[in-house]
Amino acid sequence: MNLPEFLKSRQEVDSDLFLHPMILAYQSVVLAGYRSLIDLPQTVTLLRQLTLNADAADKPLFDLKSGVGIPMNDPGEREVLNAIADGQMLIYSDISDRCMRLVPVSRTLSRSIESPTTENVVRGAISAFNEELDTNIGLIKQSMPTEKLQMQSYALGRDQRRRIVLLYVKGKIHERLLQSISQKIESLPEKDIPDLQALSDLLGFSKWTIITRYNTTEIPQEAASALAAGKVVLLLDRFPFALTLPILLSDMFVSQSDRNVPALLQLSLLVLRVLGVLLSILLPGLYVALVSVNPEVLRIEIALSIAGSRVDVPYPALVETLLLLLVLELTFESAVRLPKTIGPTITMVGGIILGQAVVQAKLVSNVLIIILAASTIANFAVIGVQNTMSIRIYKYLLLILSSMFGLLGLFVGIVVICAYLGHVNTFGIPYLSRWKAGRRYG
Repeated sequence: MNLPEFLKSRQEVDSDLFLHPMILAYQSVVLAGYRSLIDLPQTVTLLRQLTLNADAADKPLFDLKSGVGIPMNDPGEREVLNAIADGQMLIYSDISDRCMRLVPVSRTLSRSIESPTTENVVRGAISAFNEELDTNIGLIKQSMPTEKLQMQSYALGRDQRRRIVLLYVKGKIHERLLQSISQKIESLPEKDIPDLQALSDLLGFSKWTIITRYNTTEIPQEAASALAAGKVVLLLDRFPFALTLPILLSDMFVSQSDRNVPALLQLSLLVLRVLGVLLSILLPGLYVALVSVNPEVLRIEIALSIAGSRVDVPYPALVETLLLLLVLELTFESAVRLPKTIGPTITMVGGIILGQAVVQAKLVSNVLIIILAASTIANFAVIGVQNTMSIRIYKYLLLILSSMFGLLGLFVGIVVICAYLGHVNTFGIPYLSRWKAGRRYG
C-alpha cells in the first residue's frame, strides 16, 4: 500500500485528518492523526524530546529500540484507520515505506470525576464513573486494591471501534461464567457495539426479555462489591456506567452502602424494599379486583366509602386506573427528558394540579389517587433504574388479569410472574438463586 497517497486521499474526505510535515533526526517525515483527538503542539514537543534521546543513544528513528514509537511493517488500510481512530499518531517517511505509530498527547475530551447523577450514596465515597475508560478502571482499582483483580481487554467493531474491559477477581469468579462471557465477546470481533442492546445481542440475551441480564451502576464501590462477590464487571469506552453480571433478584434489595449501617437497620431496609415491590405490583390490580369483580370481600363500610368516591365517574375501574397510570407514565418520561431547571415544575403540575383537577372533574376517584400515589412511591424504593422499569411492566399484567377474573386473576398473575422469574437465567445462573462467590452452577 502507498501510505502517503492513501492518507492524502483520505484527507480529502475527512478534514479532521492532519498531515503535518517536519524534520526529525535529519529525516523528512509526516505526522498524521486527528486534530480533534491529538494536541499537536504538545505532541511535537514530546516527539522532539524522544528523538533527541534516540539520537543520543545512536538509535535509528524508525527502529523499535529508539523509544520513539512502534514500527508498523507494511500496514494495511484497516490497520492504519484503526490506529488513527484510536487516537494514535502515525509517523511516516514521505520518501520511503517506513512507518510507526505513537501514543500522542491527547486532548481532554472527558469531564472530571463528579458525584453520581442517577444514584444516591447515603454513606460512602461519592466519586462516579465518567466517559474515560482508563479513569473508570483506576476508580475500581482504587476501591479494590488487590493483586487478585484481573482484567481482559477487547477491541470490537469494524465500522465503530470500541474497547470493552472485563474485570474479575481470581479465586472468586466461577470459571465457567468467565469462560462463557469471554467466548461470547471473542466470537464476534467485527460486531459493532453502539449501545447496550447490541451488547446484549453479542452476549446472547433475548431482545424481548423484561429483565435486563446485567445491572448498571455509576458508583465504583458498587462495582467493587460485585467483584468481591465473584461477579464479572464490564466497562465500555465512552460509557459512564459499569455492567455487572450475572443479575439476581437480590440485587434490587441490597446495596453496598447498606453495609455502612448496623445489621438491624440493614434488615429493616431490606424488608422495606420488599414491601415496596409488593405494594407497587399488587395495589393497582387489587383495587380493580375489589371494586369491579369481588366487592363482597370488602367490609361494608369500606365498600360503601369506595362506591361513594366513584359516584359520577363515567368509566369502569379498569379504564379509570389505566387513564391515571398513563398520566403518571407521561409525567415520569417528561421529568427525565426535560432540563433540570423546569423538570420539577412539570412534576408539580402533573402530580398536584392535574391530580386535583381530574378528581374535581369526576374522572377518577379519590381512593384511586391515593392507591396509585402509594404504588408509585413504592416503585422507586428498589435499587437500580432497570429494576423499577421491570416492576412497572409487571403491574399491568396483574391489572388486566384482575379486571377479568378478580382476585383469582390476581393470584394467577402472581404465579405467572414467579414462573417467569424462575425461568430467567444468565449463563446458566438462575435469577432466583442465592449467589455465593466461587459457587458452581450449571
